[in-house]
Amino acid sequence: MPNEDTAGPLPLVVVPGMLCDADLWSEVAFPAGHDVHHVALRRPDVGALAEDVLAAVEGPFVLVGLSLGAIVGFEALRRAPGRVAGLCVMATNAAAPRPEQYTAWRELDELITAGRFPDVVERTLPDMFPDRSPTPEGARRYREMARSVGADAARAQLAAQATRSDAAEVLRATRCPTVVLAGARDTLCPPAFHRRVADAVPGARLTLLPDAGHLLPWQQPGAVTAALRDLVAAASVAGPSATRP
Repeated sequence: MPNEDTAGPLPLVVVPGMLCDADLWSEVAFPAGHDVHHVALRRPDVGALAEDVLAAVEGPFVLVGLSLGAIVGFEALRRAPGRVAGLCVMATNAAAPRPEQYTAWRELDELITAGRFPDVVERTLPDMFPDRSPTPEGARRYREMARSVGADAARAQLAAQATRSDAAEVLRATRCPTVVLAGARDTLCPPAFHRRVADAVPGARLTLLPDAGHLLPWQQPGAVTAALRDLVAAASVAGPSATRP
């Protein structure tokens, strides 16, 4: 039966990764007839960002997140599982931060504080592309998008990264249709990270995308489009997530 809690087509709440904005999704054809709400990452706390996600729409929705955006999505799911009717996460990591990550984020923040935001963009750029090998056009697009996001938002995103926690428990309790997308050549968040996510969520579907790195909506937009189409169809009849009693 259709989801009785949904008054119309489920909206999509879409959350990008660090140093990314809505342009990340410009080549993805979102399912026709479904409103799409983009959430910017501009607060220094994953919990606050999760509240931004939950405030983007009323009622149930399909949550789509990449990298930090997916991490924010895990926190939104922790806080309001009954609101999430479908989940698509990609290029991400559901584990708590590692010590070396805290160190790296502090170093990047220090560069921004010193007025060297362009250096931060260049340091992060290789990890966005398959095998850390960007094409000239891909590098140009990433630099342009990162400049649009800006130094202030980048500092907030670095701070937010440090507030995240392990999402394994909430994923094990998730019952909504879930799709996990991984780039086969993503060196920042390799396929093993995504297998752990898919293994944790009952019934989740893991899709490994060949010749793709971290920025899947740019590098495999057709595959992302197809995954979202199938997910929205499943979510429209399944109803929102529930947690274990």
